[in-house]
Amino acid sequence: MGQKINPLGFRLGTTQSHHSLWFAQPKNYSDGLQEDKKIRDCIKNYVQKNMRISSGVEGIARIEIQKRIDLIQVIIYMGFPKFLIEDRPGRIEELQMNVQKELNCVNRKINITVTRIANPYGHPNILAEFIAGQLKNRVSCRKAMKKAIELTEQANTKGIQVQIAGRINGKDIARVDWIREGRVPLQTIGAKIDYSSYTVRTIYGVLGIKIWIFIDKE
Repeated sequence: MGQKINPLGFRLGTTQSHHSLWFAQPKNYSDGLQEDKKIRDCIKNYVQKNMRISSGVEGIARIEIQKRIDLIQVIIYMGFPKFLIEDRPGRIEELQMNVQKELNCVNRKINITVTRIANPYGHPNILAEFIAGQLKNRVSCRKAMKKAIELTEQANTKGIQVQIAGRINGKDIARVDWIREGRVPLQTIGAKIDYSSYTVRTIYGVLGIKIWIFIDKE
């Protein structure tokens, strides 16, 4: 019975923790959720707009949000933070102003910090962006998936599964293509598995990319 569950939600409280840390009353919960989405979208749009990297990989692994009464702390985990930190020193201040304007919050301060992550290609979000860039450049689907697996092997992961669904290589009938290397124990709660689903718009339609990476066993 194909009853699928998100691998991150399945492991919350054991090997995975929440990407947003805050508490709200039930009636205010939806507002807090929408606020989180606005913050994440605003940061991603800013990085996309100001990026001059030829590969097209933004390099954002995840965005963690911690909220207090008078402060919103945002931590951006990036594989290639050179763009935000070294290119222009005022970039983070500019990003903070953009987020503040988007949220329109007067009585709360927004603090954004950028953290560099080791082995960027060991994170599914960055890998999915890499595959999306390859597919947009008309690289064959199998070739892009094999190249992504080669990149994760350098990051010392124990297993990876990549799945692409849609009109692969511009064919008339949509299908699902996947490839697995190493072990990916999806039913084991003790196994720390990182997961990402990503949508890429190509000239012949929308493709969905899903990536599971088995990091280690607790």
